[in-house]
Amino acid sequence: MPGYADDIALAHLLADAADAVSTARFRALDLRVEAKPDLTPVSDADTAVEREIRALLAAHRPGDGLLGEEYGEEPASGPDGRRWVVDPIDGTKNFIRGVPVWATLIALLESDRPVAGLVSAPALGRRWWGALGEGAYAGPDAAGGAPIRVSAVRDLADASICYSSLTGWESTGRLDAMLQLMRDTWRSRAYGDFYGYMLLAEGALDVMVEPELSLWDVAALVPIVTEAGGTFTDLAGRPAPSGDAGTENSAVASNGALHADILSRLGQPTEH
Repeated sequence: MPGYADDIALAHLLADAADAVSTARFRALDLRVEAKPDLTPVSDADTAVEREIRALLAAHRPGDGLLGEEYGEEPASGPDGRRWVVDPIDGTKNFIRGVPVWATLIALLESDRPVAGLVSAPALGRRWWGALGEGAYAGPDAAGGAPIRVSAVRDLADASICYSSLTGWESTGRLDAMLQLMRDTWRSRAYGDFYGYMLLAEGALDVMVEPELSLWDVAALVPIVTEAGGTFTDLAGRPAPSGDAGTENSAVASNGALHADILSRLGQPTEH
């Protein structure tokens, strides 16, 4: 991976450190959980992981910018404007309830475009990573990675789709469309958070959709899905995500063959 080899190697280093912190706190009896101003939960593991990643990036890439979910943004001081985007624990609600489906998400953006991403899910014993023009991979670690590829399913009636909770679809006026899409597909499951996108990249399912996301929720996922041969846009069909930390994003990720059909069904609100 000549173009982004050093960046992916660093992302693995960051993930190693993050995994050591998060796994030590997973199912810990003294885990501390608080509510953030938006009423979403944050654990002491979330904040500890982000502090560890920030310290490592300051040492290895002092000129790069950094946006983290828990501690905000540090602008880039280097001339190229590169920026790392980190979600220390994606799936905090799973984490605090002892559900092993959670991960650290690490992305590198250039000109607000995600060019490299890594997802590490230590409780599942698996990582996924990819970089622009260099393919997508999955395995237990960097040494054990193998290429991954999206499915070849072309008909919605044969497709397995994944989605976020239905309350988000209701709040954006697309609940009826989402329910009909579920009826029209072979199988629908709400695996949630990062996991649906990674199953899509591996070809285990064919579509993953979410109506409301922050930049740190999605930036790392885009290079992995697209380098695995998939398509990743927002609900309006625009390239996702927005590089603005304050902008709410949506996501439609697919194997490509089903993308236009999904957008036609979910692109416009239908409820008032």
